[in-house]
Amino acid sequence: MTFNVNSTFMYILAICVILFVLAQSFFFLIRAYKRGKELGMESSRLKKTIISTSVFTIAPAISILIGVVTLAKFLGIPLSWIRMSVIGAITYELPAATSTANALGISLSQTITDAGTFSAIAWVMTLGILPSIILPPILMKKIQGGMVKIKTKDSKWGDLFLTSMFLGMISAFLGMVFADVRRGVAGWIPVFVLLVSAAIMSVCGLLIKKCNMKWLETYALAISMVGAMIFAVLITTVILS
Repeated sequence: MTFNVNSTFMYILAICVILFVLAQSFFFLIRAYKRGKELGMESSRLKKTIISTSVFTIAPAISILIGVVTLAKFLGIPLSWIRMSVIGAITYELPAATSTANALGISLSQTITDAGTFSAIAWVMTLGILPSIILPPILMKKIQGGMVKIKTKDSKWGDLFLTSMFLGMISAFLGMVFADVRRGVAGWIPVFVLLVSAAIMSVCGLLIKKCNMKWLETYALAISMVGAMIFAVLITTVILS
């Protein structure tokens, strides 16, 4: 029997996982809304929060869709759909799949037809993400306690510490951005996209600070992500055409 990454069974499995994720989301949305009402929050404020957060998810959803398209060419649509819907991080999924494929000596330029290869990649992607599921419940209380102590002693130092942690997390992915800069102009595409994204975010910051556009605080990240993705498509087309 020929292995098919887009088999009916895989689609059924994907749909079941997606329905579970949606059900979980709606469950906590309803619980949060009811809890807000119990705390005396106005319905208009709760609805405004729901709408603003829904809009904020548009940009990440676009990036996730791009991730599904990227992974689907060799892993098939169902597994890519499952992975990106549950994890939603192409910065992890693609490197994990690529490193496994390189270790097995296969190319990811075409759809996988070997069940063993498909299984190996799926297992690596799954096992590699487990620490982020297991460690937070164990270490989160201690980490949060330490952060509270730092902010209690010196609030400014606490803010700097949190900012540095965030920047350190972002810096972990810079290797992917600069990995191909020696390959010519095409290798600089991720760097150009990074700079454009930073420029868009800077403009949003100036509008918020100088023009008092406080509403932009909610959508600045989404705007910078969408703008960077549009620029990425345009510059890639120009350079590689």
